[in-house]
Amino acid sequence: MHPHAALISGFYTAFQRRDHAAMGACYAPDATFRDPVFQLHGWRVPAMWHMLCERGTDLQITFSNVTADDTAGTAEWDARYSFSATRRPVHNRIRATFQFRGDQIIAHQDRFSLWRWSAQALGGRGLLLGWAPPVRRAIRRQAAKALEVFIREHGLAPGGPAS
Repeated sequence: MHPHAALISGFYTAFQRRDHAAMGACYAPDATFRDPVFQLHGWRVPAMWHMLCERGTDLQITFSNVTADDTAGTAEWDARYSFSATRRPVHNRIRATFQFRGDQIIAHQDRFSLWRWSAQALGGRGLLLGWAPPVRRAIRRQAAKALEVFIREHGLAPGGPAS
């Protein structure tokens, strides 16, 4: 197995255990993360995983089709959980791409259908309006706000108290 494939597998194995510290250690300090909801850089990337691991009390992660070479990698992963705001069950199917620098992730992008996610998480409103730009913007704003509150409450900003 290529060392970067092992890095990706280790990342998702840590996610299965909700070990946000091990997940964060996979990233370079100046890494970027992007998905349909978040666009993050640097220390905010591991902060997001910390939040998702801590809040995902019924979170179940599976992953497969991990591939990697010296510069890039891919994986497919599924997340099953109850969306906290509605308690509705969500099964999100994600395709991840990675870029590496040395033995760390420098760029990570997750692709999934935000409309499919919103239909599951929000019910009828998400099914009918999840494709609409105003609803998508509202989802992104709410997620960004939740992350900033989590960062503040846990002192995760650089120079803040240790969590």
